[in-house]
Amino acid sequence: MKPYYQDSLCAIYHGDCREVWPAWGETVVMLTDPPYGIAYKSGQYGVLAREITGDDDTSLRDHAPERWNGGDALVFGTWRAPRPAETRMVLIWDKGGALGMGDLALPWKPGHEEIYVLGRGFSGPRTSDVLCVAPVQSMAANGRTHPHEKPVALLSALLQKCDARSVFDPFMGTGATLIAAKSLGRRAIGIEIEERYCEIAAQRLSQETLGLTA
Repeated sequence: MKPYYQDSLCAIYHGDCREVWPAWGETVVMLTDPPYGIAYKSGQYGVLAREITGDDDTSLRDHAPERWNGGDALVFGTWRAPRPAETRMVLIWDKGGALGMGDLALPWKPGHEEIYVLGRGFSGPRTSDVLCVAPVQSMAANGRTHPHEKPVALLSALLQKCDARSVFDPFMGTGATLIAAKSLGRRAIGIEIEERYCEIAAQRLSQETLGLTA
Protein backbone atom coordinates (compact mmCIF):
# COMPACT_ATOMS: atom_id res chain seq x y z
CA MET A 1 0.00 0.00 0.00
CA LYS A 2 1.38 3.39 -0.96
CA PRO A 3 1.95 5.78 1.97
CA TYR A 4 -0.24 8.85 2.21
CA TYR A 5 2.92 10.70 3.29
CA GLN A 6 6.56 9.69 3.70
CA ASP A 7 9.84 11.34 4.61
CA SER A 8 13.22 10.05 5.76
CA LEU A 9 11.88 8.93 9.16
CA CYS A 10 8.07 8.88 9.09
CA ALA A 11 5.30 7.34 7.02
CA ILE A 12 1.53 7.80 7.18
CA TYR A 13 -1.01 5.30 5.89
CA HIS A 14 -4.66 6.24 5.39
CA GLY A 15 -6.88 3.34 6.37
CA ASP A 16 -8.34 1.14 9.10
CA CYS A 17 -5.65 -0.54 11.23
CA ARG A 18 -7.70 -3.73 11.13
CA GLU A 19 -7.00 -3.84 7.39
CA VAL A 20 -3.68 -1.97 7.11
CA TRP A 21 -0.82 -3.28 9.24
CA PRO A 22 2.89 -2.80 8.51
CA ALA A 23 5.42 -5.62 8.58
CA TRP A 24 8.31 -4.88 10.92
CA GLY A 25 11.81 -6.33 10.76
CA GLU A 26 13.01 -4.64 13.93
CA THR A 27 12.06 -3.92 17.52
CA VAL A 28 9.17 -1.44 17.68
CA VAL A 29 7.16 0.19 20.45
CA MET A 30 3.50 1.00 19.93
CA LEU A 31 2.54 4.39 21.35
CA THR A 32 -1.09 5.15 20.64
CA ASP A 33 -4.20 7.01 21.74
CA PRO A 34 -7.05 4.78 20.52
CA PRO A 35 -10.81 5.25 20.77
CA TYR A 36 -11.48 4.54 24.45
CA GLY A 37 -14.82 2.79 23.95
CA ILE A 38 -16.87 5.38 25.86
CA ALA A 39 -19.07 6.75 23.03
CA TYR A 40 -17.47 10.18 23.37
CA LYS A 41 -19.79 13.07 22.54
CA SER A 42 -18.56 16.63 22.75
CA GLY A 43 -20.94 19.35 23.86
CA GLN A 44 -18.84 22.01 22.16
CA TYR A 45 -19.52 23.39 18.72
CA GLY A 46 -16.71 24.57 16.49
CA VAL A 47 -13.83 23.15 14.47
CA LEU A 48 -13.37 19.96 16.52
CA ALA A 49 -15.27 16.78 15.71
CA ARG A 50 -18.04 16.04 18.18
CA GLU A 51 -17.39 12.29 18.27
CA ILE A 52 -14.63 9.73 17.67
CA THR A 53 -14.83 7.05 14.97
CA GLY A 54 -14.96 3.55 16.49
CA ASP A 55 -15.62 4.78 20.04
CA ASP A 56 -18.89 2.90 20.64
CA ASP A 57 -17.08 0.04 22.42
CA THR A 58 -13.53 -1.19 23.17
CA SER A 59 -13.29 -3.64 20.24
CA LEU A 60 -11.27 -1.27 18.05
CA ARG A 61 -9.09 -0.16 20.98
CA ASP A 62 -8.34 -3.78 21.93
CA HIS A 63 -7.56 -4.88 18.38
CA ALA A 64 -4.13 -3.25 18.28
CA PRO A 65 -2.70 -4.65 21.58
CA GLU A 66 -4.08 -8.10 20.75
CA ARG A 67 -2.53 -8.04 17.30
CA TRP A 68 0.69 -6.68 18.82
CA ASN A 69 0.89 -10.07 20.56
CA GLY A 70 2.76 -9.13 23.72
CA GLY A 71 4.92 -6.43 22.18
CA ASP A 72 5.95 -3.27 24.00
CA ALA A 73 3.19 -0.67 24.05
CA LEU A 74 2.00 2.50 25.76
CA VAL A 75 -1.75 2.92 25.28
CA PHE A 76 -3.85 5.87 26.45
CA GLY A 77 -7.19 5.17 28.09
CA THR A 78 -9.70 5.94 30.80
CA TRP A 79 -11.02 4.38 34.01
CA ARG A 80 -14.44 4.38 32.37
CA ALA A 81 -13.51 1.37 30.22
CA PRO A 82 -11.75 -1.89 31.18
CA ARG A 83 -7.98 -1.78 30.87
CA PRO A 84 -6.30 -3.79 28.08
CA ALA A 85 -5.26 -7.32 28.95
CA GLU A 86 -1.62 -7.73 30.04
CA THR A 87 -1.41 -4.19 31.44
CA ARG A 88 1.67 -4.17 33.70
CA MET A 89 1.38 -0.66 35.08
CA VAL A 90 -0.81 2.42 34.84
CA LEU A 91 0.74 5.85 34.34
CA ILE A 92 -1.24 9.01 35.01
CA TRP A 93 -1.18 12.03 32.74
CA ASP A 94 -1.88 14.99 35.02
CA LYS A 95 -3.22 17.87 32.91
CA GLY A 96 -2.69 20.41 35.67
CA GLY A 97 -5.16 23.27 35.72
CA ALA A 98 -6.64 22.43 32.33
CA LEU A 99 -9.68 20.43 33.38
CA GLY A 100 -12.56 18.81 31.53
CA MET A 101 -16.29 19.04 32.24
CA GLY A 102 -17.03 15.54 33.52
CA ASP A 103 -20.17 14.77 35.50
CA LEU A 104 -21.71 18.15 36.32
CA ALA A 105 -23.59 16.57 39.25
CA LEU A 106 -20.28 16.08 41.09
CA PRO A 107 -18.14 18.83 42.69
CA TRP A 108 -14.90 17.71 40.97
CA LYS A 109 -13.64 18.13 37.42
CA PRO A 110 -11.57 15.43 35.69
CA GLY A 111 -7.94 16.45 35.21
CA HIS A 112 -6.12 13.27 34.21
CA GLU A 113 -5.98 10.34 31.80
CA GLU A 114 -4.50 6.86 32.13
CA ILE A 115 -1.64 5.37 30.11
CA TYR A 116 -1.29 1.57 30.10
CA VAL A 117 2.18 0.01 30.02
CA LEU A 118 2.42 -3.33 28.18
CA GLY A 119 5.60 -5.33 27.57
CA ARG A 120 9.08 -5.01 29.04
CA GLY A 121 11.15 -2.83 26.69
CA PHE A 122 11.40 0.21 28.92
CA SER A 123 14.37 1.70 30.76
CA GLY A 124 15.83 4.94 32.09
CA PRO A 125 15.83 6.82 35.37
CA ARG A 126 13.03 5.77 37.73
CA THR A 127 10.67 8.73 37.87
CA SER A 128 7.11 9.24 39.07
CA ASP A 129 4.23 7.41 37.44
CA VAL A 130 2.46 10.77 37.27
CA LEU A 131 3.44 12.90 34.26
CA CYS A 132 2.49 16.56 34.59
CA VAL A 133 2.19 18.09 31.11
CA ALA A 134 -0.22 20.78 29.97
CA PRO A 135 -2.65 19.63 27.27
CA VAL A 136 -3.09 21.21 23.86
CA GLN A 137 -5.72 23.89 24.38
CA SER A 138 -8.87 23.70 22.30
CA MET A 139 -9.48 27.40 21.80
CA ALA A 140 -5.91 28.71 21.40
CA ALA A 141 -4.57 30.15 18.12
CA ASN A 142 -2.64 26.92 17.52
CA GLY A 143 -5.07 24.73 19.44
CA ARG A 144 -6.27 21.19 18.99
CA THR A 145 -7.36 19.96 15.59
CA HIS A 146 -8.48 16.60 17.04
CA PRO A 147 -10.71 16.20 20.13
CA HIS A 148 -8.20 13.94 21.90
CA GLU A 149 -4.95 15.43 20.58
CA LYS A 150 -2.01 14.75 22.92
CA PRO A 151 0.85 17.19 23.55
CA VAL A 152 4.09 16.33 21.77
CA ALA A 153 6.03 17.01 25.00
CA LEU A 154 4.14 14.22 26.78
CA LEU A 155 4.69 11.74 23.96
CA SER A 156 8.39 12.64 23.77
CA ALA A 157 8.77 12.01 27.51
CA LEU A 158 7.16 8.59 27.11
CA LEU A 159 9.30 7.65 24.11
CA GLN A 160 12.50 8.49 25.98
CA LYS A 161 11.71 5.56 28.32
CA CYS A 162 11.28 3.15 25.37
CA ASP A 163 14.17 0.95 24.23
CA ALA A 164 12.86 0.49 20.68
CA ARG A 165 14.24 2.79 18.00
CA SER A 166 11.07 2.65 15.91
CA VAL A 167 7.53 3.71 16.82
CA PHE A 168 4.09 2.62 15.62
CA ASP A 169 0.78 4.45 16.10
CA PRO A 170 -2.24 2.64 14.60
CA PHE A 171 -4.59 5.46 15.71
CA MET A 172 -2.45 8.37 14.62
CA GLY A 173 -4.94 11.25 14.67
CA THR A 174 -3.14 14.42 13.66
CA GLY A 175 0.33 12.92 14.03
CA ALA A 176 1.61 13.99 17.46
CA THR A 177 3.26 10.60 18.09
CA LEU A 178 5.11 10.75 14.77
CA ILE A 179 6.24 14.31 15.45
CA ALA A 180 7.57 13.27 18.85
CA ALA A 181 9.40 10.30 17.32
CA LYS A 182 10.88 12.43 14.54
CA SER A 183 12.12 15.01 17.05
CA LEU A 184 14.03 12.19 18.77
CA GLY A 185 15.46 10.88 15.51
CA ARG A 186 13.37 7.70 15.55
CA ARG A 187 11.51 6.02 12.69
CA ALA A 188 7.73 6.02 12.94
CA ILE A 189 4.69 4.72 11.09
CA GLY A 190 1.16 5.98 11.69
CA ILE A 191 -2.23 4.73 10.48
CA GLU A 192 -5.34 6.91 10.51
CA ILE A 193 -8.85 6.13 9.31
CA GLU A 194 -9.93 9.76 8.81
CA GLU A 195 -8.30 11.35 5.76
CA ARG A 196 -8.69 14.89 7.12
CA TYR A 197 -6.42 13.97 10.02
CA CYS A 198 -3.90 12.36 7.65
CA GLU A 199 -3.73 15.66 5.79
CA ILE A 200 -3.12 17.63 8.98
CA ALA A 201 -0.47 15.15 10.14
CA ALA A 202 1.31 15.29 6.79
CA GLN A 203 1.40 19.09 6.95
CA ARG A 204 2.75 19.03 10.49
CA LEU A 205 5.47 16.49 9.67
CA SER A 206 6.54 18.34 6.53
CA GLN A 207 7.21 21.41 8.69
CA GLU A 208 9.20 19.53 11.34
CA THR A 209 13.01 19.50 11.36
CA LEU A 210 15.04 16.60 12.65
CA GLY A 211 15.83 16.88 16.35
CA LEU A 212 19.31 16.64 17.82
CA THR A 213 18.47 14.17 20.61
CA ALA A 214 17.95 10.44 20.31
